[in-house]
Amino acid sequence: MTSQRANGVELGIETFGRDTDPLVLLAGGTTMLSWPDAVCERLAAGGRRVVRYDLRDCGASTTLDPEAPAYSLRDLAADAAALVGALGAATAHLGGVGVGGMVAQVAALDHPDVFSALTLVGTRPVAPGPVDDDLPDHDAATMEAMFSHPMPDWTDRTAVAAFAADGAQLLGNDPEQARATAARIWDRTPSTEPAVQQANQLGMVFARLDCAPRWRERLGDLALPTLVVHGRNDPFFPVGNGEALATAIPGARLLVLDEMGTDIPDTAAGEVAVAMLER
Repeated sequence: MTSQRANGVELGIETFGRDTDPLVLLAGGTTMLSWPDAVCERLAAGGRRVVRYDLRDCGASTTLDPEAPAYSLRDLAADAAALVGALGAATAHLGGVGVGGMVAQVAALDHPDVFSALTLVGTRPVAPGPVDDDLPDHDAATMEAMFSHPMPDWTDRTAVAAFAADGAQLLGNDPEQARATAARIWDRTPSTEPAVQQANQLGMVFARLDCAPRWRERLGDLALPTLVVHGRNDPFFPVGNGEALATAIPGARLLVLDEMGTDIPDTAAGEVAVAMLER
């Protein structure tokens, strides 16, 4: 793991594979660990140079004030485009999970010459906030159960990992995979400040971003191979969001994973990687 300067900020990155292979750039959602090791390793074995990275205010990337970010969604999209050039590539296959999938959509729309393919995992075609009438919103019962749980002591690694494991069951994810990932995120977080730890674990900073203007109406302009991956059991962005994305983007392939909630399970790493390599 290292960092790379792009668009005026430092972005934490980790590389898999050979530098001479075609680039697959994976935007964190919000940290790079949203992309499981197994997916990155399978892509690298398939002849790709894989670089996963942290969004701003997360992981090894520039962290200023996650409670009052002085940048917008379009700045994050510009980060992705600039990172491709900083890594010495002309184009890249761009992937994004959750909020990273929103970044990826805007990046592909704003910088069409930079990205050669797109993978969108567990995301939707509109920003945080009120959802369009035709899109399913967060499952109300799941949200009530999640917000009824008391927050952990964000300075306590064990408590944070246990909190993640408990929440994983509600989100349709593997508790032990979530526990291990949360512990790794805690270890990579550059500060013990509770706000910074919470931002890394929950991506709260994204809800505070300026995400204007809307981009859903522009999705029909995308002219690159696109894969949409969604969990059948995702209660946060129910599967109808993935279906809407795949319908809006010309020629997109929709891959719905029956065993997946909000996170890519390790058991599906091979299937996801194979589908990405076909783009």
